Amino acid sequence: QKGLILFILLFIFAIQGNDITVKSYKVESRITSRFAHTTVKSSVVNSGPNAQSIGFNVEIPKRAFINNFTMNVNGITFTGSVKEKSVARNLYAQARARGKAAGIVRTNSQAMETFRTEVHVPPGSKVEFELHYQEMMQRKLGVYQHTLHLQPGRLVPLLQVDVYIFEPKGIKFVTASNTLGEQFSDLTKITHTKEKAHIVFKPTLQQQRKCENCTESAVDGVFTVKYDVERESNAGELQVSDGHFVQFFAPSDLSPLSKNIVFVIDVSGSMWGLKMKQTVEAMKAILDDLSMDDYFSIIDFNHNVRCWNEDLVQASSIQVNEAKKYIQSIKPNGGTNINEALLRAVQMLLRASNQGLIDPRSVSMIILVSDGDPTVGEIKLSTIQKNVKRVMREEFSLYSLGIGFDVDFDFLERIAMDNRGIAQRIYANHDAADQLKTFYSQVSSPLLRTIAIHFPENAVNNMTQNRFDKFFHGSELIVAGKLQPSDLTTLQSLTTASAANMDLNIKTEADIHGLDSVLSTHQHSFTGFARQMWAYITVNQLLAERSLAPTANKKRRITQRIMALAVEHQFVTPFTAMLVEGHDQGGTERLIADSPRDSKHGCCSTTAPLSGPHHFLFCLCYLPHPFDFNVVDNDPHFIIHLPKSNMDICFNIDSKPGHILNLISDPGTGVTINGQLVGSKKMKNNKIDTYFGTISIYSKTHGVIIQGTFIIGLSISFFIYTIMHLLIYAKLLLIRMRVTIVKEGHVTVMVDGKISVMVLLHRVWKKHPVQVDFLGIYMSSDNKYSTRVHGLIGQFAQEPELKVYGVHEGADPKKKEATMEVKGNKVAVTRGWQKDYRRDKKRGSDVYCWFIHNSGKGFIDGSYTSYILPQLDSFLTAI
Repeated sequence: QKGLILFILLFIFAIQGNDITVKSYKVESRITSRFAHTTVKSSVVNSGPNAQSIGFNVEIPKRAFINNFTMNVNGITFTGSVKEKSVARNLYAQARARGKAAGIVRTNSQAMETFRTEVHVPPGSKVEFELHYQEMMQRKLGVYQHTLHLQPGRLVPLLQVDVYIFEPKGIKFVTASNTLGEQFSDLTKITHTKEKAHIVFKPTLQQQRKCENCTESAVDGVFTVKYDVERESNAGELQVSDGHFVQFFAPSDLSPLSKNIVFVIDVSGSMWGLKMKQTVEAMKAILDDLSMDDYFSIIDFNHNVRCWNEDLVQASSIQVNEAKKYIQSIKPNGGTNINEALLRAVQMLLRASNQGLIDPRSVSMIILVSDGDPTVGEIKLSTIQKNVKRVMREEFSLYSLGIGFDVDFDFLERIAMDNRGIAQRIYANHDAADQLKTFYSQVSSPLLRTIAIHFPENAVNNMTQNRFDKFFHGSELIVAGKLQPSDLTTLQSLTTASAANMDLNIKTEADIHGLDSVLSTHQHSFTGFARQMWAYITVNQLLAERSLAPTANKKRRITQRIMALAVEHQFVTPFTAMLVEGHDQGGTERLIADSPRDSKHGCCSTTAPLSGPHHFLFCLCYLPHPFDFNVVDNDPHFIIHLPKSNMDICFNIDSKPGHILNLISDPGTGVTINGQLVGSKKMKNNKIDTYFGTISIYSKTHGVIIQGTFIIGLSISFFIYTIMHLLIYAKLLLIRMRVTIVKEGHVTVMVDGKISVMVLLHRVWKKHPVQVDFLGIYMSSDNKYSTRVHGLIGQFAQEPELKVYGVHEGADPKKKEATMEVKGNKVAVTRGWQKDYRRDKKRGSDVYCWFIHNSGKGFIDGSYTSYILPQLDSFLTAI
């Protein structure tokens, strides 16, 4: 709809633990002039007979900043304060040195997706959580959308969601919907006046039940609020509050500019299957959307680069139909030559410009669609970025779409930002085509070029970006800054831009004191919105600037500015941390336990002993992406992820070189995955270390003679030989198996679209006196096996129940020890960590886990010797 604003806020709430009573769960969002302050509160009681951990998880938008967290445990209040990360670490270390503990909330540079808190408390304890975060709303496709994912996980006596909206220029309309089911469709109440709206969702305990007598909650889905704001005819809205100003600019009644687009599509082997099908479907719709005033062409690439047409052509119906036929005929295969494809696209735009085929008022762009890293030609990402930057003209833009999780999205984001574009991740699922079409629709209708928003020099300072390359229909440009001390009573702005048929000059004026007076009378408005919005925009622009900084010295200077602003405005960023301390009548006490060594590698242990005067333990950290893989790597270390218990279990297998160990044996799907061990060059500490040197992924088709084994050894040439053999002699097998190879990196095998296995190649120095090359195996815990699956990894597809208790100091003070009850056994376990090498093959990432000794005895069924097989294609017999 015309004139709508889009704001996406994804919030996932969950209380974790057994015998937990959730007394209340409240979410309140205060949206004032496109800036949202969200508060999440929950009151929980440990109603069980034993001490246990209570988890409070919140998934927040990637672009949101946490700015406050408090927790009350049995009358003791813990509060957080944001500090520079180094300062927070020092205070944390000082507290630990004094025999106390300090918890740090921090994030990494990649994502701020999951906030997780765990507190270990005695029976009867009452815990109250309260989390605050802020985000500026982004307008997309003219829709302002406030989305909450509600998943309390159990019945809650007081469950309430309140969304308060205040827009000084007026609210055009408000709607609310949810995906929770028919029983919730009429439970939302909306109160709407000219400037304010209040949305309430408050199901009773009975209304939350899945059925009349059920004890399970039906509240599991998405709650969405949409609204539109009134706009003046000049499309400019200037607001001044708290010594800061914010200028909004979103014109709509303009003719679109013509476009010159080169679509650059990855058709390498990794795009085979659903990814390519969805891309083709989306491209056909996108091509149909082109107008006669647009010019376009298509480049598809794998190890080679092909052009549908060497020059831009007019988007006539004949050319569009020809292009759709070409897209439909693409068959993915081969490697990925991103560098050559992008350079060819730039050359195409340059040639059209030099030949005078491009309208000076038109918009020229490249849209890249890819799902993987470069493997052919220039593969160094920084060099590709420099190459593209060197040839791109200022009037060209690059937009990047990364499909799936394997793609290096950071690279796609950097190369897009470096060339006046944006990047977006496309999730490889059933609606990937819709995601691609939605992204294109955001950039398909450019209305303005070369936009600049000016203010009197003596009136403002510390202004955010005020010059913009393009403005697209349905989006919004925002500039913020500080007011300089003066006697002025009004502030003026001048916006200049180039439209399809004319140049625009738009003046906007605002009273400097009027809005503060209005805000003070509204109970649920966010009075500090302008100050926080300015800081929010500035920090995000500095983070983007830092990612493109050419030198370490410039990065350091930008980092200092980010830290100073984040501390002043209490934002948890990649360079700041929130230190949380507790206060009671006895004074200040830091009773918060181990923070992770690196926030991106998991949360702290939640099963430490109950000690100290108040007998509880509190851990908090960020989890940017939960670890959800089963892993065998190094010599060989097993990491088993148990999603229901939200726990990782580790063990080693001490076997002999030449032994073949079964990892997955699934007669139901006809798949068996085995690994053969190789030994180190010589003994170390009177022991030969073993590693996986060969991995066999064997799949048989029912009733079909053709069978095949992917034997992945340490020779890349052998990789290629094996796959060529299959291409020639086992085409039917390729219907079941899809293989992706990254040279000197990893091989990914997908069986039937249900079972994914990534094999990582570890190279060591050829002259190393002890170590040898070896393989690591990574299997998603979401793999779909039959109920008959078994093996060292496969048996955990049916997750066993387990309990960890009796946590105490171990021989190594850094590693706690405990007892685990699992499969009827009591097993001694040690808290430690193993390595995940998917992202960093040299150093790896720490995965915190409970380690089981004696080759997994008591945790795996039987003895590890029962999993030794005679051949690489053998299935496991009964254990």
